[in-house]
Amino acid sequence: MGSWLNEKVMPQVMRFVNTPAIQALKDGMVGTIPLIITGSIFLILGQLPVEALAEAIRNAGLEELFLKAYGATFQINAIVAVTGIAYAYIKNAGYEPYSGCMVALGSFLTIQPNARDIFDESGEVIGTASSIIDKTWTGGQGMVAAIIVGLLVGWGYSAILRRDIRIRMPEGVPEGVANAFTALIPAMVIITVTMILEGIATLGFGDDLISLIYTWIGIPLQGLTDSYVGVLVATFLISFLWFFGVHGSSVVSGVLGGIWTANYLENEELFQAGNLTLDTGHIVTQQFVDQFITVTGSGLTVGIAIYCLFFAKSEQFKTLGRLEIGPAIFNINEPILFGIPIVMNPILGVPFILVPMFSATIEYVAIATGLCPMYRGILVPWTTPPIISGFLVGDWRTAVLQLVIIVMSIIVYFPFIRIVDKQAVVAQETSTEDDDDEDW
Repeated sequence: MGSWLNEKVMPQVMRFVNTPAIQALKDGMVGTIPLIITGSIFLILGQLPVEALAEAIRNAGLEELFLKAYGATFQINAIVAVTGIAYAYIKNAGYEPYSGCMVALGSFLTIQPNARDIFDESGEVIGTASSIIDKTWTGGQGMVAAIIVGLLVGWGYSAILRRDIRIRMPEGVPEGVANAFTALIPAMVIITVTMILEGIATLGFGDDLISLIYTWIGIPLQGLTDSYVGVLVATFLISFLWFFGVHGSSVVSGVLGGIWTANYLENEELFQAGNLTLDTGHIVTQQFVDQFITVTGSGLTVGIAIYCLFFAKSEQFKTLGRLEIGPAIFNINEPILFGIPIVMNPILGVPFILVPMFSATIEYVAIATGLCPMYRGILVPWTTPPIISGFLVGDWRTAVLQLVIIVMSIIVYFPFIRIVDKQAVVAQETSTEDDDDEDW
């Protein structure tokens, strides 16, 4: 079985992982992280859970300022994504990427509405604002379109340059000017095609292309990733890929990270509008993955670290426990993955896949039944320790549930790691006997 997986399955998986599109998604979405985390800090400050402190901030006139900073970071994430994905795609293809990512931005804005109705307090339309960039589509709601546009522009731009269709400047022209003229033909072609598609959408279907993408593709995709089956498949793939030494979190997040981000950005918009419910919002978000699937490291291996620290019999595992408990607190578990190892270990492979799936099930049920709150727009660095991270992205109930799944990790891993520990003890004793024989 293991040989078949290595020879047949893994080459196909690696071929998919190394495709230009997946690499561009993985590299391009990283640019949203600084803005999201910074915006989360201002969101917390603007909506502190302690009423006395929140009132003091409001009286000082800081609430509006904090929320303005939050809006300026969260509500442009689709712009950051579309430019980042196109940039990564073109750079990985071996071409100068800056001009190409600006073409992606132009294409993304072309498919958006540039006018919006103005309503009075009763809901009546009293006018129209024109020549605008609607933040409805530059945040979470436009994320799926941003991914599609970023990938298509990156592919199209690279394909044109690969065929050497460009304006060449004579030697001696500054590099920046030469790059601008190199990008001219790809820009004309791509923006023209985008304009034609937008015209077909508005004239043929009566709506802007970005709205159609959201309705036809975005909502179904978000619904699929937001389902219990969807989250179990994603959770399984993270651990399954890691079992073979492939960075499962990076691969799966590269494919689904944009959708998970869109889910929690929409939750925040719904919350601000006073309409975040189980019927309108999303259960599975980036926080769901960070705090209950990959918390303490992929596979939720804190149970192994605790066993090694307190219960291990072999010197190898005792040493590993002392070395790993610190990194595990900050969600780093490579010492365990490769030190025991878990990678390609059939005994530990079973709980390594099952524990995060159990955790995802517990958390999904907790949110679906109202025991824990839905996630909003607050995101913390992935190295934030559990319990603390749960409290920050959810509330005390989320923190308590993290404690529950840590206990679950210890219980499930215990019998499996004990078997491997006993094997290590036998190997240790055999090694000692061999050393004694050599000395004799």
